[in-house]
Amino acid sequence: MKISPANVLIKPVLIIFLATFIFSSCRNSKHPVSPDMEVKLDKIFASVPDFSGVLLVAEKGKPVYHKAFGYKSFLTKEPMETSAIFELASVSKQFTAMTIMQMKEAGKLSFDDPIDRYIPGLPYTGITIRHLLTHTSGLPDYQEVMDKHWDKNKVAGNADNIAYLIQYHPEKHFEPGTKYEYSNTGFMLLASITEKVSGDDFIEFCEKRFFIPSKMTSTDIRTIDQKKQLKNLAIGHIYVKEKQRYVPADSFPQFNYAIWLGNRKGPGRVSSTSADLLKWDRLLYANTLVKAETLQEAFTPARLANGKLSNYGFGWKIKETKKGKVVWHDGDNPGYATEFIRYIDADKTIILLCNNAHEKMPEILKSVEALMEK
Repeated sequence: MKISPANVLIKPVLIIFLATFIFSSCRNSKHPVSPDMEVKLDKIFASVPDFSGVLLVAEKGKPVYHKAFGYKSFLTKEPMETSAIFELASVSKQFTAMTIMQMKEAGKLSFDDPIDRYIPGLPYTGITIRHLLTHTSGLPDYQEVMDKHWDKNKVAGNADNIAYLIQYHPEKHFEPGTKYEYSNTGFMLLASITEKVSGDDFIEFCEKRFFIPSKMTSTDIRTIDQKKQLKNLAIGHIYVKEKQRYVPADSFPQFNYAIWLGNRKGPGRVSSTSADLLKWDRLLYANTLVKAETLQEAFTPARLANGKLSNYGFGWKIKETKKGKVVWHDGDNPGYATEFIRYIDADKTIILLCNNAHEKMPEILKSVEALMEK
């Protein structure tokens, strides 16, 4: 058979088209899973019939279980979909940490730079960027300061949070590097440092560097008004015992901090889907975001001043299992509970997103992990 130049050109295009079509078809269909595994996973959720959310389990980047449970809205009884968008809460911290790692590789900063080089006026000395990344800074909680002093008729952003830390300067909790204490303040400051050294708004930075190039089309850092416009949002709910039903979390005044702190950047606020998080998972294996050695630092627990190791790297919690090293993070916002677990040695992934903050979420997760680790 004579091969023309046209055929030579058409074949690669056809191959790419077919590969894309097959990938798309597989992504939107049920992937093969061992019947035994599927039965056991189904049984876990059957035992908690009022759980609402999505579970995605993947092996080597291929979903082997991807199902939705419950409702996007308990008021309308609109069924949950695997494509639903959830508030990720603190699972967002890994994106914030990645912005800092990219700025380090660009020569814009060093992990051991003092933070007052970038945020002048803070009444806390001896704190480095590394301390912020690893939750070892000893900084007080900015949300407590804002809760006491901020006019809640206005929406606060990072500049407001920093100004109030400077104005009211609550005492630090311990000397930097001596302890591990989870700190939303640290990650709020990290986002502000990224803005300072990159010259970009933090949200635009994440869109330009992560979400758009990775085709994470359902992922963004959204305002409350932007989320209200989403047709596929899984609304966060809380169970009210007196009413014996789930009620939207934003019905409760005590949870309105998500509104009056609605412009904060860094500790949370990324909203996404299970499928988009799997795209992010694969990108982290590709070593295209940062060099392998930089990412390895993110997956290495911090060493404290007394020589002991914490369980936290840069935006990731770390543990060892029968399947090797696991890096993971959880998140909770009013009505939401999220888990993103990466068995980086075994190349397995668990993404569990919940929009009714179910009290049995820890039990569900423990059962799913046990199946993965067999």
